[in-house]
Amino acid sequence: MRALILPVLILSLAGCGARGKLKLPDGEAPPPPAYGATVTPTPEALTTPTTQQRPQRSDEILRNSEERPNDPFQLPPQH
Repeated sequence: MRALILPVLILSLAGCGARGKLKLPDGEAPPPPAYGATVTPTPEALTTPTTQQRPQRSDEILRNSEERPNDPFQLPPQH
């Protein structure tokens, strides 16, 4: 029983990470800007998700049953 407690305790402590603002270590220079970029993005700009990464939810509700238009590419299954 005690042999199981120590690994579980160590793994639970390993999951505790400090969440803070990103900053460069002392004496380190920031990476150069990308080719063609006019400014170097800040850490906040790099870690903020775009709408492509986190799309908004579409709350459009289907209010009426509508017949689908004829699809010439919808073929019956072949055996």
